[in-house]
Amino acid sequence: HQPTAKPLRRRRRGAALQVFANNSSLHGISHIFRHGALSLRRLLWALFFLGSLGLLLLVCMERLAYFFTYPHVTKLDEVAAPNLTFPAITICNLNEFRFSRITRNDLYHVGELLALLDARYEISSPHLAEPQLLAALRDKANFRHFKAKPFDMADFYNRTGHDMADMLLQCSFRGTGCTARNFTAIFTRLGKCYTFNSGAPGTELLTTVKGGAGNGLELMLNIQQEEYLPVWGDTDETSYEAGVKVQIHSQDEPPFIDQLGFGVAPGFQTFVSCQQQRLVYLPPPWGDCKSTPIESDFFTNYSITACRLDCETRYLAENCNCRMVHMPGEGHRLWGPFTKACAPPALSPRMTLNTPQPPKVQAPLPPLPTALHPWDSWPVSIRICRVSASTPLPENVLVLDIFFEALNYETIEQKKAYEVAGLLGDIGGQMGLFIGASILTILEIFDYLYEVFRDKLLSFYKSKKRPQRSNSDTLVTSLCAPGPARGPCAPHMPPEQLGLQRGNPQINLAWRVTSCAPLRTASSCNAALRGAAGSWGCPRLGGCLAHSALGWQLS
Repeated sequence: HQPTAKPLRRRRRGAALQVFANNSSLHGISHIFRHGALSLRRLLWALFFLGSLGLLLLVCMERLAYFFTYPHVTKLDEVAAPNLTFPAITICNLNEFRFSRITRNDLYHVGELLALLDARYEISSPHLAEPQLLAALRDKANFRHFKAKPFDMADFYNRTGHDMADMLLQCSFRGTGCTARNFTAIFTRLGKCYTFNSGAPGTELLTTVKGGAGNGLELMLNIQQEEYLPVWGDTDETSYEAGVKVQIHSQDEPPFIDQLGFGVAPGFQTFVSCQQQRLVYLPPPWGDCKSTPIESDFFTNYSITACRLDCETRYLAENCNCRMVHMPGEGHRLWGPFTKACAPPALSPRMTLNTPQPPKVQAPLPPLPTALHPWDSWPVSIRICRVSASTPLPENVLVLDIFFEALNYETIEQKKAYEVAGLLGDIGGQMGLFIGASILTILEIFDYLYEVFRDKLLSFYKSKKRPQRSNSDTLVTSLCAPGPARGPCAPHMPPEQLGLQRGNPQINLAWRVTSCAPLRTASSCNAALRGAAGSWGCPRLGGCLAHSALGWQLS
């Protein structure tokens, strides 16, 4: 019997898969798809191949999961430099307001805010004041027949704050003298402060070419303790301590000295060595920084302090309709009971910031925090970063020496720990280890799938165009046209031209019989066909029923 179309297609697909397996660079499959019946050897090879494939998929999933955690590492390095830009040095006297500059009108408006007066405009704790100070305070607090005048908080801070020209006794940078003109006034939470080497427009940034003491900024300051306000309670505007607070920072960031500064007490010469840091952060999803410009109305360069100051300013402006003196922008200044009660939520340490870090930050290494000492005290040695104290000085005087420890800077850089190249390398190595495959092997598989898909598509379209034939008992039949006997019938094309080989029963012969004798019996027709198969001849037969017992077909 002639095989039907479906088994023939299955045999062709099986043969094509065997050809692919024998020629593929994928290890193991040539032992699985072999000619012949299923054997134990083929089964074991199939089990080993599937086990290796499962392990490969497991390892690849683990590598992919690790890749999508976006890990990063931190690279720390020290780089020598021929010269370094000297940082900005901001200095604040811990006493915000000079007592001698406070007027009666000032005391009327802010006396309660400074804890000098109570709600009835009377001295809150007269028994704690010294006689001379108490007499001066009583004179200023005499509001009998007093008519209040307009009050401006910004003018009050500027007028009553300590003046650098009065505090500065001696100044030098790298051995060259400097004056109060080299300091820029700036308002902070600690009042009126001064910044050396601020980088303000029209000023040149100072650099240093050596490290060590004597190659930086040396200051001798008079903290003017005689101007300190009497302190009968610790408030936001007054403090128990005497001395100055110092912050070393970049010119690109505003000072946040009340939280980031370190204290220097009077009576000692203090040496402060610092080192510059350059930080490089990664953008999301590896890090939390972003490279877009800061969205601020007040600052052009991003820094953590600029972001925080911007957030606090916007919060007070939106919720309290005011700003504090140290905040940028224009608007009402903070003073009075209502605004005093409104401000703390915005300035609370619990306030969080959701603005990402910038990709690059440059800042000096922050020193360690220290505690200041009460007035008129002679403290023991202070350690700030690398700080030493020398011979004691008068109680109102301090000497501050700030310098680079060495002429180098520290780089802290975030780097991607696992990139696409590493992922492909790991997966490629595991593919070679488990199944002996590579990128080209994957291309071979896709090429084979493409060929299979193309053959199926072509077979589908050919079957649509081919005319239908009648089938009977799975025999492909065709009736020869009857006609008069004309001798031996001859085919249109010799069998040799059709690629036929003698004795090959697997070849389908498309052979049209043109002139045949009338059909006598089925047995004679079969005999004639057998004779044709043996000698390529054609017997004298008529309209005969051609069949494919030997895999031939006459049509």
